[in-house]
Amino acid sequence: MLSPDNFSDTQKVAKVVIQTSGGVVSSQHKRAAQVGAAILEQGGDAVDAAIATSFALGVVEPWMSGLAAGGCMVLWRSQEQKAYAVDFGMRSPRSLDPKNYPLSGQGKSSDLFPWAHVVGDRNVQGATAVAVPGVVSGMDLAHQRFGTKSWKELVEPAAKLAQEGLLVDWYSTLITASNAQSLAADIDAANLFLDQGQWPISGSWTALTERHLNQETLSKTLLEIANNGAESFYQGKIAHDLARDIQAKGGCLSLEDLNHYRAHWVDPLAMSYRGATVYGVPGLTGAPTLAKALSLLEQGYFPKGAKPDAQTYVEYATALHQAFTARLESMGDHESPQAPGSTTHFSVVDRHGNMCSVTQTLLSIFGSRVVSPSTGILLNNGIMWFDPEPGNPNSLGPNKRCLANYCPVIGRTEKNDLFAIGASGGRKILGAVMQLSSFMIDFGFDLGQAFHQPRIDLSGVEKITADPHLGQEVIDALSAKMSTTIARRNIFPYSFACPAGVMRANELNSGCTEVMSPWGDAVLEK
Repeated sequence: MLSPDNFSDTQKVAKVVIQTSGGVVSSQHKRAAQVGAAILEQGGDAVDAAIATSFALGVVEPWMSGLAAGGCMVLWRSQEQKAYAVDFGMRSPRSLDPKNYPLSGQGKSSDLFPWAHVVGDRNVQGATAVAVPGVVSGMDLAHQRFGTKSWKELVEPAAKLAQEGLLVDWYSTLITASNAQSLAADIDAANLFLDQGQWPISGSWTALTERHLNQETLSKTLLEIANNGAESFYQGKIAHDLARDIQAKGGCLSLEDLNHYRAHWVDPLAMSYRGATVYGVPGLTGAPTLAKALSLLEQGYFPKGAKPDAQTYVEYATALHQAFTARLESMGDHESPQAPGSTTHFSVVDRHGNMCSVTQTLLSIFGSRVVSPSTGILLNNGIMWFDPEPGNPNSLGPNKRCLANYCPVIGRTEKNDLFAIGASGGRKILGAVMQLSSFMIDFGFDLGQAFHQPRIDLSGVEKITADPHLGQEVIDALSAKMSTTIARRNIFPYSFACPAGVMRANELNSGCTEVMSPWGDAVLEK
């Protein structure tokens, strides 16, 4: 079945997956993966590489994550044969008053979540939408326990990337153009991302002249963190500057909020599935819903064969629908399934078999669309995670944990193969992680086969999005189950989640990223 769009139906896009005895970093940006792989080459642990990759991603993919991000990670320690998890999700400021987010009575919000519209979009855009970030604390916590390289060695590469500035290309221009109007509302965001404060910074069409974003202020902030540790972000000069800038722009996040923030270790959620175990981060993440989906999938009829068939995808749709129904009723998560989100995922495996699966996010693309001028940090809009209507499971309030859909996992198959996967894409993440896990556990797919296999999406509404490459038989079976829309995997926008992962089988490692992602890549340790 062909998609009703303007794109070629004969073009084929693929990514090469190579096995190696060395380590691998799979990231949504090649340059960040190269930073992580360089740490592995220097003898670093998977955790060291993950920290370096995390900070680098905030520079080269700034609209997806950065120093103002939150998220979580799952770790696998090969010698112990044990999983660990770190939660570094965002929190609402302590002085936040829900009365400062009055409902307008004018329908629904236009961004990720169809909450009731708030006057002035105060929960969506601007400094009033900023929540307390956690990524720096999360990386610091992992480093304290498992890091082998110095903190400075791991953060400095990101500072160097920022000094150089993000290389502008057609993809960065496309991303920025789609958000230029909202970025123009903040003078500091406009100065960073827009040409003359109006249109996206772009390179020459002849490709003879390189242009870079001016990220020198961010570079200085990263150097401060490299030299003085994570505490400089939460208690030092950066914390003071950040709180002052946010409050000057009308937000309530304070120095006290930063001083009190702590990422924390949590016992991983272990999900048993057909002889395998999938480890995720419990609590206000996507993992509890994934656990429900896998449990439902395990109970259903599941035909065995060389490849997933029509009945397989019907079972996927059924499990996702029931799992999301439970999530919406109990957790108050009402994210629009059509919203892309502003999230990034990367996975790392080192030569010893240690793994990290990390997802971090600003929430919306470009977060709050506000930049802190003193630090060069693009700020999150984590307040939008909360329902502005009082009395609901996820209602807005002070000093509350944010409910999110990110779902990094590490899986161990019945054959003792290991994989670390996750994705960006809002509610699309859960279905992608479930299907990729099933491809590898149920069908014995290697990582390349799993990532190239067509998927469906069903994100909490009775509507399936199907890749036309599934074939007519599968699409007909899905259409008989519920309303089905055809959408191809594309570069922009993404109709499906954008995953990244690594795998270890027979002591050989491999990595892969979303096939259609022009920046994403798996980089091997040399």
